[in-house]
Amino acid sequence: MDHPTDRPPLSPHPVLANHYGTAEERVGYIRRLFDRTAADYDRINDWMSLNRGESYRREAMIRAGVQPGQSVLDCACGTGVMAAQAQALVGDAGQVIALDPSLPMLAIAKARGVRLRMAGIAEQLALPDRSLDVIAMGYALRHVADLGVTFAEFARVLRPGGRLLILEMVPPTSRIGYGLTRFYLKSLVPTLASWVGRSPDARQLMRYYWDTVDRCVAPEIVIEALREAGFQGVTRSVQFALLTEYTASRPDA
Repeated sequence: MDHPTDRPPLSPHPVLANHYGTAEERVGYIRRLFDRTAADYDRINDWMSLNRGESYRREAMIRAGVQPGQSVLDCACGTGVMAAQAQALVGDAGQVIALDPSLPMLAIAKARGVRLRMAGIAEQLALPDRSLDVIAMGYALRHVADLGVTFAEFARVLRPGGRLLILEMVPPTSRIGYGLTRFYLKSLVPTLASWVGRSPDARQLMRYYWDTVDRCVAPEIVIEALREAGFQGVTRSVQFALLTEYTASRPDA
C-alpha cells in the first residue's frame, strides 16, 4: 500500500478557471475560501440540508460500523459536525481526531466540543501507521489534490480490518434529476447563502461547491482508485438520489 509514484496526480476534478488559474493555486484558493466563510458554514449547511445534515452523518457512520471504543479520524472535518457525532458513538473509551487545513474551521469544531483537533491535509496525515479503526470524510473528497495519494494515506493509517466511509454528492444521471439538482445547488443555494451568510464570500463558496460536484470524476473512478490503494469490499450506495456513501475496508493481512 505504498504511495503511487509512477503516474500523474489523479485530481477529483479539472482546474476550475472561474475560481483559480492553475492546479498549484487550488489549495490556497480553497483554504482562503473556507477560512473566510467558517463563521457562516453551519448556518448555510443547515439550510441546504433542511436540518438533516447532522442526523444523516450519524446514521451513515452507524451503517459504516462505527462502534464504542474505536479510534476515528474525521478527515477534512470542517466545523466538526461529523467528529462530534463520532464522539457520541465511540463514547469515553474511544477517540476521535478532527483534521482540517482551516484553523477557523477547527476553532468552531472546538467550540462544538470536539476534543482532539489537528491542522493538516488528507494527503499528508501526521498519524502513525495502523493507528485508526475508522476514517470518515464528509463532502470533502472533491477538495483533495490527488485521490491516489489520499487513499494510500488512508490505507496506511488504518488498522487491518479498519473501515473507510466517504460521503459525497453525485448528481443523478437522469435528465430531470440532474436539472433539479443543478437548479438547487447552482442557483438556489448560492442565493440563500448570500442571504444567510454574513461573509460576502458565502455565495462564492456555494458556487464553488456546485462546480466541484458537477465536475467531479465519476464514481467508477473513485471506486477503482480505492481498489488500487489496496482497499477491499469497496461499495457505493445512494441515499435520496443525490448523496453517495463509499465504504471500504483495509484487508486483515
